[in-house]
Amino acid sequence: MKKSSAIVMTVIAVVAIIAFWLMRGYNQMVTAEEEVLKEWAQVENQYQRRADLIPNLVATVKGYAAHESETLEAVVNARANATRMTIAADDLTEENIRAYQEAQGEVGAALGRLLMVAENYPDLKANQNFLELQSQLEGTENRITVARNAFNTRAQTFNTMIRRFPKNIIAGMFGFEKKAYFEAETGAEKAPTVEF
Repeated sequence: MKKSSAIVMTVIAVVAIIAFWLMRGYNQMVTAEEEVLKEWAQVENQYQRRADLIPNLVATVKGYAAHESETLEAVVNARANATRMTIAADDLTEENIRAYQEAQGEVGAALGRLLMVAENYPDLKANQNFLELQSQLEGTENRITVARNAFNTRAQTFNTMIRRFPKNIIAGMFGFEKKAYFEAETGAEKAPTVEF
């Protein structure tokens, strides 16, 4: 009788230890995944900040360079496409992030062309409203970079956690999947050619 109760107690202790280990590992993964989602929200927040600045920037440039309608329309259209592109926080796949990044890259390219057009208008370059908007846009681009880096760091922490043994067992049991990263844009590895 004593031997069977000792076996039962040992089995209960082992089951309790395994249950505690599973619960602790699961909770750590949930916390890490929530950190990834929080950083993703910050990325979206910074891109939204940029999208919110664009109409004011376009309106300011339009007053000085109305005949540059093709450039202005390109910025407006790129902004519209980028704001339509959303990714659910639970669907951060490589393909979705790549598509999101491409849409945001089009906005960046269109803004670059708009700022180059502004160089042709000395009165516009001296306009305080334009200068302030340009400064806010530059600050926002820096914030986007910081937010993307923070997201990648959190995604790396999460991905490492779910791939390491023995937590990979828990991750597999509960369906935790690898999060994608923001990557450098195609062609970023080549230095631009500068000719004088």
